[in-house]
Parts: sequence; C-alpha cells; structure tokens
Amino acid sequence: MSTVAEIREAIAKLSPREYCELMAELHPLAEDEWDKQMKADAAAGKFDKMNARADADFKAGRCEPLERIFGQEV
Repeated sequence: MSTVAEIREAIAKLSPREYCELMAELHPLAEDEWDKQMKADAAAGKFDKMNARADADFKAGRCEPLERIFGQEV
C-alpha cells in the first residue's frame, strides 16, 4: 500500500474490531480525570457489588450475547 487511496480502501474493509484497534493505535487516549476517577473507584471496591451481580446473572443464563444485541461481530 503506497497511496492514500489504497489505505482508505483497506480501512473501509476492516471489521469493526479491526477499525477500533487501528484507531486506538493511531490516536492513543491520554488518561483524563474521568479515567483516573474510574480507576480509583475500582481500586476502592465501588464496583464490586455490580460486578458480583453481573457474574451471577451470567452464570444463571440471564445475559444476551453481544452479537445478538448488536446484530454483528463484536
């Protein structure tokens, strides 16, 4: 691939997951205040109850596969 047109064409053929990986590589996100707060909250255990409920729901079969929800590859 040597031209911008060829690169654009290749990008258009990427799966959603591949596109996200490319964008993350080209545009790394700087950790902002929201990210820092989320990490601090997780370390403090503020998500433990929510995570336990999600695990219980999954084990009980009360979850839908993302493919069914979004109707595509995820």
